[in-house]
Amino acid sequence: MRLSRFFLPTLKEAPSDAQIVSHQLMLRAGMIKQEAAGIYAWLPLGLKVLRKIEQIVREEQTRAGAVELLMPTLQLADLWRESGRYDAYGPEMLRITDRHERELLYGPTNEEMVTDIFRAYVKSYKSLPLNLFHIQWKFRDERRPRFGVMRGREFLMKDAYSFDLDEASARTAYNRMFTAYLNTFARIGLKAVPMRADTGPIGGDLSHEFIVLAETGESEVFCDRKLVEMAPPGHDLDAEALQAVFDERTALYAATEEMHDQAQFEAQTAESDRLSARGIEVGHIFYFGTKYSAPMKAKVAGPDGQDTEVHMGSYGVGVSRLLGAIIEASHDEGGIIWPDAVAPFDVVVINLRANDAAVSAACEDAVAQLEALGKDVLYDDTDERPGGKFATADLIGVPWQLTIGPKGLADGVVELKRRATGEKVSVALAEAIERLTA
Repeated sequence: MRLSRFFLPTLKEAPSDAQIVSHQLMLRAGMIKQEAAGIYAWLPLGLKVLRKIEQIVREEQTRAGAVELLMPTLQLADLWRESGRYDAYGPEMLRITDRHERELLYGPTNEEMVTDIFRAYVKSYKSLPLNLFHIQWKFRDERRPRFGVMRGREFLMKDAYSFDLDEASARTAYNRMFTAYLNTFARIGLKAVPMRADTGPIGGDLSHEFIVLAETGESEVFCDRKLVEMAPPGHDLDAEALQAVFDERTALYAATEEMHDQAQFEAQTAESDRLSARGIEVGHIFYFGTKYSAPMKAKVAGPDGQDTEVHMGSYGVGVSRLLGAIIEASHDEGGIIWPDAVAPFDVVVINLRANDAAVSAACEDAVAQLEALGKDVLYDDTDERPGGKFATADLIGVPWQLTIGPKGLADGVVELKRRATGEKVSVALAEAIERLTA
């Protein structure tokens, strides 16, 4: 992609109302534009990252056995009345009446709708276990939307819903999603710590938040340092191995400030392992048994032929929120530092003299070679000054910068820079391409 043809409206300064780093950098990097309080248009650079995160989340859900569908953003109020949540949910729910006076709502979550889909089609225990997920826009009318995509009103969310015959099976489903989340966040380039959480308006008696540690996090968290250092558990684990992953993580202390018990923290955790930090919630999972299946009569015929209310859980990941969390955890004074897996481009090729035919030809050759090898390349072919080009490349956080100029070209070398470390080397173009595709 030529930068001269790309839509990248960068800003030298962030608007004064952007209070946290991720909001400031997303605006400055031309990733989003605010359209209303807590509602953003996703510009091309932001959308590329959003789609990469979404795809990783999708792949990990599918690998964990969840089946994708897509539910609408608008839901019937009557479904929520069945579960008893329509009046209880509060002013965060956006309620709508259509031209026929039907009461609708813009979905903040989908427990009721997915239960309705399940009960319409699944009648036998032989169809279980079942986990259905979708990635869809949600709306919650926050009283004070702030911090950009970290606490917006409209947001992209992955929500999955498990259906099982009994509590034991449902807890295995919970453990499977618990493990899938650890794998997901590791792939994205984040270290996420599971912490026992309040179930809130979703309900149930078992819940965990997944917290990314960041200096600018929204709340204080307390945990055993060993949790941060653990490797992701991997895939294709049986029920016993899933339980072992869950037990290993939950045996160590981890709590948000709302759930924190200092005495327990000190008794359970060696002083050298006590970690107090700021954290950002990026995922939340719940087991709630028959909270929705009972009032909504979601039953299946069991092995004995008797109708049995299914046990359910729900599992959310804030897909759009993850962009903000990644930036909060990975940035410097120059801008964003994207993990390779979610970066908008793999490499930016910087032409230091766009009006020099030899330099431009060398840049075109580099771009062609990299694209032929499967790399997503941004080619800065603009007539901007070199300092401005470097500043833009650092700001948008592309993992690699390949710079070609007349002096280096005369010497037979290009400059290769790793954004995360700032390390620069001057090497032949062939070697640079080899490093970029290794």
